[in-house]
Amino acid sequence: MKQFDDLLGLDALGQKQLLDNKELTPPLELTDFYINQIEKYNPILNAVVLEMFESGREQAKKMQATNGKVAGLPFLIKDLNAIKGGARHTSGSVMLQDVIAPENDEIVNRFEQAGLIFLGKTNTPEFGFLPTTEPELFGPTRNPWDLERSPGGSSGGSAAAVAAGLIPFAHANDGGGSIRIPASACGLFGFKPSRGRLPYSLM
Repeated sequence: MKQFDDLLGLDALGQKQLLDNKELTPPLELTDFYINQIEKYNPILNAVVLEMFESGREQAKKMQATNGKVAGLPFLIKDLNAIKGGARHTSGSVMLQDVIAPENDEIVNRFEQAGLIFLGKTNTPEFGFLPTTEPELFGPTRNPWDLERSPGGSSGGSAAAVAAGLIPFAHANDGGGSIRIPASACGLFGFKPSRGRLPYSLM
């Protein structure tokens, strides 16, 4: 059995290969590993602003197979333009702090259909307006390479979580650098799809 400590040297697709080869047994093991990572390191980084651990565990328990390119992998959703039904959706704003989304938007439906296991939502500046992640609602996210520095924004919570090993990969979105800036600041590969390739929603 692959030691969990070795997982942090693998990207998401490397971990998926372990699942497919049954070197990691059911997705619940991997899910619990990353829940423990979030519980241990998020108080330092403030990257995850909404925990979805119990629902994530339920997803993992119900998953009988991990067929699909990313099925069975834990995942975090940015708290901006990724609406998860039944979960709080704030867009980093005090004005929306009590909003509970009534249903998924299409991008989250597609994440679910792909078999991703949601463990929470990540910090973002208010409405994604700034290139740093320090909203009044949740406070600043710290760069795991240097806690005195910012991970950038607006997808700074996602970038900090991936760079610190809280999750193998995470959702981000980008209108003017919101993937590219945090990827650069945190030493990651950030992928911005061409316009029109993915559904986009506003709340």
